[in-house]
Amino acid sequence: MTITEQRISATVLVIGTGGAGLRAAIELAEAGVDVLAVGKRPKEDAHTALAAGGINAALGTMDPEDSWQQHAADTLKESYLLADPRTVEIVTQGAARGIGDLERYGMAFAREKDGRISQRFFGAHTFRRTAFAGDYTGLEIQRTLIRRAGQLNIPVLDGVYITRLLVHDGAVFGAYGFDLTQGTRYLIHADAVILAAGGHTRIWRRTSSRRDENTGDSFRLAVEAGARLRDPELVQFHPSGIIEPENAAGTLVSEAARGEGGILRNALGERFMNRYDPARMELSTRDRVALASYTEIKEGRGTAKGGVWLDVSHLPRQTIMTRLPRVYQTLLDLQMLDITRDPIEIAPTAHYSMGGVWVRPEDHSTDVRGLYSIGEASSGLHGANRLGGNSLIELLVFGRITGQAAAAYSRSLTAQPRSASAVAQARAEIDELLVADGPENVRALQRAIRNTMTEHAGVVRDEEGLRAGLAELAAIEKRMEDVGVHPDIAGFQDLAHAFDLKSAALAARATLEAALERRETRGCHNRSDYPHLDPAQQVNLVWSPTTGITRESIPGIPDEISSLMAEVSTDGKLAE
Repeated sequence: MTITEQRISATVLVIGTGGAGLRAAIELAEAGVDVLAVGKRPKEDAHTALAAGGINAALGTMDPEDSWQQHAADTLKESYLLADPRTVEIVTQGAARGIGDLERYGMAFAREKDGRISQRFFGAHTFRRTAFAGDYTGLEIQRTLIRRAGQLNIPVLDGVYITRLLVHDGAVFGAYGFDLTQGTRYLIHADAVILAAGGHTRIWRRTSSRRDENTGDSFRLAVEAGARLRDPELVQFHPSGIIEPENAAGTLVSEAARGEGGILRNALGERFMNRYDPARMELSTRDRVALASYTEIKEGRGTAKGGVWLDVSHLPRQTIMTRLPRVYQTLLDLQMLDITRDPIEIAPTAHYSMGGVWVRPEDHSTDVRGLYSIGEASSGLHGANRLGGNSLIELLVFGRITGQAAAAYSRSLTAQPRSASAVAQARAEIDELLVADGPENVRALQRAIRNTMTEHAGVVRDEEGLRAGLAELAAIEKRMEDVGVHPDIAGFQDLAHAFDLKSAALAARATLEAALERRETRGCHNRSDYPHLDPAQQVNLVWSPTTGITRESIPGIPDEISSLMAEVSTDGKLAE
């Protein structure tokens, strides 16, 4: 069959059409810069649309004493001091403007009777600063950004899989990929590239990411281009993923369910959070609640299916229908379960990559000139535990900043050298896979990686398990040399899965090696053989396949923020 190749160019190419990518594209288009956005999923169905709980900004609409400094203090404290203070400062200072941008684009926030944007508590926030739209906040943000992108006539290519960034002499000059339906190749030239293609949580078996998303694409694209990863081992396991049905295992029950007064019980009927955080109980931080549930299950107090119970049935039906509509609908659709009457069976689920591509805090530029990384693909804001509601605001703040930075970089170029050999390499990589006819099945190998990561790098880790995981991964990497790839009349998904597999293997290796190196327990990273926090490990671990792991020190926290870092009170928060 003849494969055609389309050659297109843009001043800035944005890879990923979730909230981060679209916000960056909007910034560029509003500034009159020629931008192209490319996504492997339909833009209406980007991962951002799944974000439920809310978006943070110290607006002070409910608690006037809130401030960006307090938001920064809460973020740094919950990061277990691994977040970059400059990144935190930029996001918390820019948060109100991010919300203002959404309002300007027509976003429908929940509001109080007098018209103020309503804000609710989330675990570990000092004040009410989480704005929301029911429990469909991410979906509403995604729709708002798609609408704005449409008004600006931003070209968006759905269903195009980027396989390689094109680099010459340390500078990016575009990307290569193919159409998932027709197999048409795309050679895209660009002055700058913004990578917004998500994280790597799909490499675990139980995950809040769906099939074919968050497979580590950003990590592989960046690393193969010459960038590095920071803290890939710091993965947030959300406390509440459903267990059934198997094809939807890990689908989230929003944290809002606990925020509204949901109660956790083990199989014996005990409300177990008083063993782990008697002050905050169910409103404790994500890492503590996930570890508590994991411990209950591991010690034999879990349900027969390996979970615990989350119960909201004692709440008024009206509260559930207005504050948790998505949770209600999801459980009805997937399990025919009425949460106004019955508890939900849940277990911890791989939810968010807090580490990611190494970037500079000011503009999220990487080690590769002209390449930027934002959203879950990047690192710096969350450290060892992400505050609920911070990921959505990060997309807006750095989408705007990086759009401006990419435009400025493009303006600064006197010429844009290209490389015929880099393009040839990208073409050859696809050609070789298309003729690969080995006995190994790509999907089976993906499942093998997910089993390895679940078994050896889950909520709790130890040296023996991580070393076993690396040995298993090495065997899987060997088997990857013998894959068979067979596109068919339905499209080129099999080829895409082969690239997903390459990404998953790289992300798994980075995660296992960094987890082995971080010999301490800090936030989401639990080492049973090193149960305590080690002050000497208050560093970021930076990984690349050529240099392995290097340690990077973290800048000091400004006094105006550090003076506000106190234990967060829980008084009255269950009443919210």
